[in-house]
Amino acid sequence: MAIGSRSPDSGRSRPRLWWVFTAVGLGAFVLALLGLLFVRVYDDQLIRQTESELITQGVVVAELYRSRLRERVEPGYGLMAFAPGPSMPIAGSSLRPIFPSLRASDEVLPPVEAPPPRSILPAEPHAREAAEPLSVLLQEVNRFTLAGIRVVDIQGVIVASSASESDLGASLIGRQEVQEALRGEYRAVLRMRMSFSGDAPLASASRDNVVRVLVVLPVREGERIWGAVVLSRTPMTLAKAVYADRWNLTATGLVLLGVVTLMSLAGAALVVRPVRALVRQTRDIATGAPEGFSPISHPVVRELAELSESLAGMASALRDRNQYIRSFAANVSHEFKTPLAAIQGAVELLRDSAESMSAAQRERFLSNIDADARRLTRLVQRLLELARADSLVARPSCTKVAPMLEALAARGRAEGLAVEVGPVPPGLVLGLPAEVLEDLLWQLVTNAAQHGGAGVRVRLEAERGPEGGRVVVRDDGRGISEANRARVFDAFFTTARERGGTGLGLTIAQSMLRAFGARLELLPAEGKGAAFAVVEGPSWNSGATSGALIR
Repeated sequence: MAIGSRSPDSGRSRPRLWWVFTAVGLGAFVLALLGLLFVRVYDDQLIRQTESELITQGVVVAELYRSRLRERVEPGYGLMAFAPGPSMPIAGSSLRPIFPSLRASDEVLPPVEAPPPRSILPAEPHAREAAEPLSVLLQEVNRFTLAGIRVVDIQGVIVASSASESDLGASLIGRQEVQEALRGEYRAVLRMRMSFSGDAPLASASRDNVVRVLVVLPVREGERIWGAVVLSRTPMTLAKAVYADRWNLTATGLVLLGVVTLMSLAGAALVVRPVRALVRQTRDIATGAPEGFSPISHPVVRELAELSESLAGMASALRDRNQYIRSFAANVSHEFKTPLAAIQGAVELLRDSAESMSAAQRERFLSNIDADARRLTRLVQRLLELARADSLVARPSCTKVAPMLEALAARGRAEGLAVEVGPVPPGLVLGLPAEVLEDLLWQLVTNAAQHGGAGVRVRLEAERGPEGGRVVVRDDGRGISEANRARVFDAFFTTARERGGTGLGLTIAQSMLRAFGARLELLPAEGKGAAFAVVEGPSWNSGATSGALIR
């Protein structure tokens, strides 16, 4: 499997790793947001529940007070109403509900003076007489509901109270909410408590809250105001409400814990399990186990799938490279062994029998030693060239093809070779440095002259292909046999070893072209001769305007 190869199920759509972390983060954020929303809504609900209960009690008290006062006053009694009634009529119905409106985020007013100041003016006689029996009722209500209830006349003087008798005759006219109620408006406010117990037990209802809910309902008779009912109570705190509803909240908490656990398990399945599989894959690669050369199955996350595929490809490439190095080392040792053995044998013969040899025999052995030494020198030089080609790092470059081919043809003719230039598309440019392209093409020209036989003719052509431009070096020589075509690019393969061939020329050419994303191809046989093509890689089609070769 090559580098970057994909697993068999790579066509499946997989989430990206950042999607997983984003989903987990969003899930945690939503849970936290829901928790904050629950706290806020629950806090608001506690206050509105208290307000609603006070409204209910106030409407009953106001109706009792109005019914008793109606028997004692004449029409026109009271104050003119300057505001519509507190209730909101429903179309087509006689219902007039008063909806609670307070929220925990509303402004909390400062505490008021307790007990309230005494009134300078006496209470209105009719109001005092009508409210006289209500105090006992309000005190009983206070015992069970903990609500403070006061009834004030049109002057704001308390005429009935759930507190002690000393509260009667005090004035609440200084409070803004009472003034607005005497104009006909419904008012509900939050006020700080004058004192509170911060260490009240959880079982207590509301003693450790720092605010009180105050509701003021006008006592209205038509368009006249006959007084107001002032109610107050401390709402239950969130802690007390949670304690009171602890079993239901515990069940909800367990559900949320289950949700978080499922999210954690999902995250583990999406990330942790594939990571562990990657660790096993790297261990298999280190030990050479065959499982390490295949991508992990079902990696779920795209990045982990790509990483596993890259690891498998890298391991396969390293394995192939290792095999190539082993094979290359065996071939090198074989290529060196033959001339070295010949040199060693000739030296031993000269050492042992030089005196008995004729001058011609000694010269022949020395010539063999010289030829083998030159062969080793050529072989070392070509191996160094191959090493440089394998380590070549290329930058984009471009070369105009037509002038290059004309220069090569002139060079070949100057050395006695029959080289001609065929058709070349105008303006054709290859993404290869000029020195690389020139060396490769000249190598192909000399190969054609060396292997094509006497009188061989070489033709240089160029054309545009689907992947990019390509240059073809074609000859009319003996050609390449079918048996040799499959081995022509193998290192050390040559049919001209007796003429000094090393079998590394085409291997070096392929290595140099590979650095530029290009390749060398042996074209199918068409009649006489052989044809090689330097094919530009698709990634180099654009042909950069500048570049360099780094060795």
